[in-house]
Amino acid sequence: MKVVDKIKSVTEQGQTAFSFEFFPPKTEDGVENLFERMDRLVSYGPSFCDITWGAGGSTADLTLEIASRMQNAICVETMMHLTCTNMPVEKIDHALETIRSNGIQNVLALRGDPPHGQDKFVQVEGGFACALDLVNHIRSKYGDYFGITVAGYPEAHPDVIEADGLATPESYQSDLAYLKKKVDAGADLIVTQLFYDTDIFLKFVNDCRQIGINCPVVPGIMPISNYKGFLRMAGFCKTKIPAELTAALEPIKDNEEAVKAYGIHFATEMCKKILAHGITTLHIYTLNVDKSAIGILMVVPHFLKYDFLI
Repeated sequence: MKVVDKIKSVTEQGQTAFSFEFFPPKTEDGVENLFERMDRLVSYGPSFCDITWGAGGSTADLTLEIASRMQNAICVETMMHLTCTNMPVEKIDHALETIRSNGIQNVLALRGDPPHGQDKFVQVEGGFACALDLVNHIRSKYGDYFGITVAGYPEAHPDVIEADGLATPESYQSDLAYLKKKVDAGADLIVTQLFYDTDIFLKFVNDCRQIGINCPVVPGIMPISNYKGFLRMAGFCKTKIPAELTAALEPIKDNEEAVKAYGIHFATEMCKKILAHGITTLHIYTLNVDKSAIGILMVVPHFLKYDFLI
């Protein structure tokens, strides 16, 4: 089933739809540990879960294996990331045919990051230059079979964020226009890059609506569980860190349990504010751990409508 339809079904009942993201571990033990955590999280009733595609297709086979097991053994609606990095069209079609044969109907279409050791994305021979090309290909070859999700960037794509941490108004508007092209080409859902300033996300949703993007825009929520990891990820994504967040974390940065507890609190407050503004779907970046995600589910009031939390 397409995740956009599952989301619609849940939200029409007045409930909050939510989902979890995972990435392929590096070891066999890591994979088994991931499925144990996934089992626990899926028991909370997410609308879907997704699995990332390694940089440069580095985890292609493992991603396909995990996606199939998620769909058919864990029995959760599964969305698989698919990128253009180092992926000629033959490999892209192999991946799409593989997941289709395993009953997976959902793809997150991305350009992808540069391969390790490279600073810029380079179009591979016989491949695609951007996510828009990938969306067009999926729709033209596979018709309406796949539900296609694309990425949205509330602060604009990191490639256009300048040294001062901001995109110019022109770059931001250009990024929005490109997002609309992806939706017009056949994407039916947007999941955003992580952010920590909720007002930026809410403005982004409004800006999307102003230019005619009417599909669901799902906020990507990444709870903070480790101070150094948080700084590394925020730096990589060029994400704005609000002053209040810095002020709260600085005194406790060496206390991992305190950071994790505050990370759950901060993410929970973000979720409450987002839901209060009429957004009915949340996507939680788990980083392959379950405690922070469960901590959010247990506190955000809108989730209490689910029987498993009553």
